[in-house]
Order: sequence, then structure tokens, then C-alpha cells
Amino acid sequence: MAVYGCPKGHQSTEPDFCSECGSRIQGAPSSASRTESVSAIGSGVPCPDCGAPRADTSSNFCEVCGYNYATGTHGNVPGEAPPIPGPLPPPPQEPPEPEPVPIVPAEPEPSTHVQHWTLIVAVDPSLREPDSPEPPANVAPVTVELDKPISLIGRTSEKRGIHPEVSLDIDDAVSHRHALLTRGDDGSMILRDVGSANGTRVNGSDVKALDDVALHVGDQITLGRWTRLTVKAV
Repeated sequence: MAVYGCPKGHQSTEPDFCSECGSRIQGAPSSASRTESVSAIGSGVPCPDCGAPRADTSSNFCEVCGYNYATGTHGNVPGEAPPIPGPLPPPPQEPPEPEPVPIVPAEPEPSTHVQHWTLIVAVDPSLREPDSPEPPANVAPVTVELDKPISLIGRTSEKRGIHPEVSLDIDDAVSHRHALLTRGDDGSMILRDVGSANGTRVNGSDVKALDDVALHVGDQITLGRWTRLTVKAV
């Protein structure tokens, strides 16, 4: 193997530049001759530094040692700078949890179901008309339990066999068959005037004959000359 003398005293195995320090060997080809070699791009001339064949003529650098064919300088093949990473996208935000809706217990509906209906029968002198006779005095109120599915309001008639569950014999303006009280399967109570001579009123309003009127606890039924019936429950 040929050995070339380096100006710095090294023993170079390369004829143009020292294989130890890269200094130019005396008698090596000039830059002009290098330019000629550079101009021979694509001619298949081997790399002046390492002698490797130039396979890719579109590149200015030797693929083995990095020799720069354009400038005649040594070096490595410059790599592309890695892309600068951009800012990371913010992490996806979870949707806020919905606030719990307070559960408000529903208010219980008032029940119309009554276990035991009763009537308070009383003489009310304030109901007397000016041309009516005086009501009987010292008549205490009477409580009547409506314990049958149908209860008749009226006056007793032995000849006609009429015996009302709600007997109002003290008031001659009450018809023998005046009105009916009917208890429903759901516990409701219905009043029906069955065609009385002097009519029936609930809470001051006239009841049309044969119409059904639902009764409630506390309702006031007035009939005859001075009779007042108060709806109660036990």
C-alpha cells in the first residue's frame, strides 16, 4: 500500500488529503482539478475522498463519506432538520355533569273516598219565608247515618208505605219522596231530586229535578220550609 507524506508529519494512505488529519498532501490535485471532477457530475466518477461510486447523480454529497461534490469539501451529508413540533392540542374536555334535579314528592291528591257518610238534620229558622208558619221550637239537631246504598229523603206515609231513611216529618213542605242519596262503589255520594214539590238547594243553588249532584263533606242541603242538612263524614 502506498503511503503519502502529510505536511503535519502523518503517514496518509490517501494521495490528496491526509487520512489522519485531512490536510492536503503535497502534489495532490489542485482545486482546479477538483472542479473538473465536480463538473463530471453524473459521469460515474468515484468519490475523490473514499472512492465509492457515485450512484445518485442528483445529490451533491457522497453517500458513504459525505464528500461535497459541488464545493470539494469534506463533511457529512446534512440531514433534514427534524420538524419543530407544534403545540399539543388541549385535552378533550369532558362535558360537565348535569346537576341533579331535586326530586319533589308529589302532593297526595285529596281523596273523595269516604267510609261513612252522615247528615246533620236541623231546623234553621233563618230559612223561613215571611208567609210561612213558625218553625217548631227547641228541636235538637239529629245525626242520621247513611249506611245504605240508597237513602230516601222525605216524609213518612203509612198509607203509601213510605218510610224514608232521612225522615223530615217536622217540615210539611218536604215531599214524601223528595230526594235520593246514592252511595257509589268508590265511596262517593250523589244527590238527586226526584221531582219534589218545593225543590232542593245545595249550598244555595237550586238542584234541577232528576239531575245528579256530587256531594262533599261540609255541603249544605236546604229544603222544605226551614230544614237544613249538613253533609258530614265519620
